[in-house]
Amino acid sequence: MSTEPSIRLATADDVDAIYALVQHLADSTGQQHRFLSQVEDFIKFGFSDDPQFEALIAEQDGAVIGLSLFFYDFSSWRGELGVYIQDLVVDNEARAHGTGRALLRETVQHAKQHGATHLRLTVEQDNETAIGFYEALGLKESKSERIYAAFDGDFLNLAKKS
Repeated sequence: MSTEPSIRLATADDVDAIYALVQHLADSTGQQHRFLSQVEDFIKFGFSDDPQFEALIAEQDGAVIGLSLFFYDFSSWRGELGVYIQDLVVDNEARAHGTGRALLRETVQHAKQHGATHLRLTVEQDNETAIGFYEALGLKESKSERIYAAFDGDFLNLAKKS
């Protein structure tokens, strides 16, 4: 790879590439059993009248090689808007050439323009490559928090009256 990739805001025309990169992330981390979304989900939630996420696409020589899929969240404790990166993915052949760093930088620059003051993301505990990448860029693990989740039946049970 000769130069830094170009990075741009994704459009609905990029949905297939976005889907493929997220599927690649699930496969490469051994989490394919958790990847349940369909292309239509990305259209519905990212490119409708009320989008719930944005995405930046990294391209090199006309090919999509990376993705940052993110959304904004409000920190009630900080009283500030933040950006949460849901997926940061770089194609295997494009790794170690600055694409991930460029996507992260552009995501933060874009989010700052929308009023964000901080960044959050999560990493699978056994994804040592990603952990090393983020720590090398100065991101710190939050040791004061644990993530709890409710999915499927557990989620539906929370909505039931006791």
